Amino acid sequence: MTIHAQALLFDNDGTLVSSLASVDRCWTRWATEYGITAEEFARVELHGRPAAEIAADLLPAEIVPQAVARIEDLEVDDVPGGGVHLLPGTRGFLDSLPGDRWAVVTSATRRLAEARLDAVGILPKTLVAADDITRGKPDPEPYLLAARALGVDPARCVVFEDAPAGLASGRAAGMTTVALTTTHQAHELDADLVVENLSVLSALVTEQGVEISLRR
Repeated sequence: MTIHAQALLFDNDGTLVSSLASVDRCWTRWATEYGITAEEFARVELHGRPAAEIAADLLPAEIVPQAVARIEDLEVDDVPGGGVHLLPGTRGFLDSLPGDRWAVVTSATRRLAEARLDAVGILPKTLVAADDITRGKPDPEPYLLAARALGVDPARCVVFEDAPAGLASGRAAGMTTVALTTTHQAHELDADLVVENLSVLSALVTEQGVEISLRR
């Protein structure tokens, strides 16, 4: 299978990097500080959604801004302690792409996203973060904004995601979707192509765009 694209749009956490241990540590501490029970916390979808939406599901509206600032501080402070690492294939795949052909589209704030990306040496020219949008994944807004920033028709973009919310966002934007089974099982992911991680894919840059295929 070969996918033809003009631009490649990557989720960050769970797609390019793993921060699962950090997320678990920080959000568990946050929930304890705000008196949220384990049962209440378990009912909320955490992965792939902006912190502001998660906090709004759990707390009174008047304390949400303070709570969002607190979780951002906790997660940023956790990065230097080994809170993030590259997933298999990330470095090689990104290094094969021109900088103006790809973007990172994350539900994290810009401050947190840049801290995590800087920690592993990824410097995207284009980054769409939670600060840039009004509606987070699964709404198509984040990926449509990235396509516009790169000057590419959404139909010519490929989205790489690990979470159902992100894949739904990409589909709603009219984009081809590639799912990575780094945080969810294959049967939970609705995508045009489902793979283990970026190490099984190769990208060939041509005059017409980028050809993405499975490694032989």
